[in-house]
Amino acid sequence: MIDQLAHPELTATAIVALAALVCGVVMARLKQPAIVGYILAGVVLGPSGAGLVANREAVTTLAEFGVLMLLFVVGIELDLRRFIQGWKVALFVTLVQIAGSVGTALALRPLLGWSFGLALVLGFAVAVSSTAVVIKMLESSGDDDSTVGRVTVGILIAQDIAVVPMMLVLGGVSRAGISPLDAGKVVFSVAFLAALFWLLVNRRLRLPVTGRLARHVELGPLTALAWCFGAAALSGLMDLSPAYGAFLAGVVIGNSSQRESILKSAEPVGNVLLMVFFLSIGLLLDFAFIWKNLGTVLLLLLMVTLFKTALNVAALRLTRQDWGAAVLAGAALAQIGEFSFLLAEVGKANRLITGAETKLVVAVAVLSLALSPFWLFTMRRLHRVAEASSLKALLGAVYGRAALPPPKGPSPRELSDA
Repeated sequence: MIDQLAHPELTATAIVALAALVCGVVMARLKQPAIVGYILAGVVLGPSGAGLVANREAVTTLAEFGVLMLLFVVGIELDLRRFIQGWKVALFVTLVQIAGSVGTALALRPLLGWSFGLALVLGFAVAVSSTAVVIKMLESSGDDDSTVGRVTVGILIAQDIAVVPMMLVLGGVSRAGISPLDAGKVVFSVAFLAALFWLLVNRRLRLPVTGRLARHVELGPLTALAWCFGAAALSGLMDLSPAYGAFLAGVVIGNSSQRESILKSAEPVGNVLLMVFFLSIGLLLDFAFIWKNLGTVLLLLLMVTLFKTALNVAALRLTRQDWGAAVLAGAALAQIGEFSFLLAEVGKANRLITGAETKLVVAVAVLSLALSPFWLFTMRRLHRVAEASSLKALLGAVYGRAALPPPKGPSPRELSDA
């Protein structure tokens, strides 16, 4: 029907934008992140749904800009001074997550017939949790300023930082392995990132020209885009990942005196581009593929959820966190995050995984995001059950007051005697 109109592409784009808004509002009313609604809009309008957007390539370029803005905003919002307070726990848990996920994927490779590239991409993708979803869940439960919330947010920040080296590794790996030159690029990038962090922790930058431009109504958004895309272009010219440059630019801005003005200018444009990015993820979700490989998808989803929870709890316990904080933080981090989609795309671009394997990663990641709030609720309830010290407390923790026997009152004989 739309193909018969005078301006089919423009009409389809307008419908897609409206659908993304509606789905985002619905998710917000359900106290879920809006990004889940954007993914849902892509599913509904994509090849697996109404087929309104049959050609995903039409939004690929904007989606790639959205990735750069996502990392740029993450860098701006990274408070290094607050992160440095609990960096040892966050770094240790993140390294355990990466090592455990990649090691398990490589160990399962011979049994499941995975290629080296698929095992590496899956390991990296599983190690990363969703910053947007987890923070939303912590805010909804009131745990964002608790011990559990602070520990969890610290780990999320460490994971976001670790995404950049993981992207560089995937960019340098071929099916034959990683070359010494590519390994040197990764080491240099990580060392430069650490040196930049040390400099910014000990000194707050001032960007006078940027500050004046950022306060301008019309030039403010362009200033933010210039920092993001300029640094991305410079990084690309140095044969590094453009996303690496965008992230570094965000870190520099975020730890300068112009942080608030740049962030205020970047957010409106960034939100639109991020909507396009998550919309493109929804377009990738193939229900026919999921139905055909339902057993594999559900098995991987179960393995990811249980494995990540157990691995997170074990790592947190090794840092001397109490059982309550370890269980709740471990369950909150048990999903696959938005950066996992980016890692899958990098793996596909470098021919480490095929198109069908990309669909597998996307399917498990989307279902994991949808399951995450219910899984945290279940683990929170099970933790309360485990803390119950008596049968009465156990019944009360599981079923509430309705399951407990009514308080015993005086017998009829005692009433007659009275």
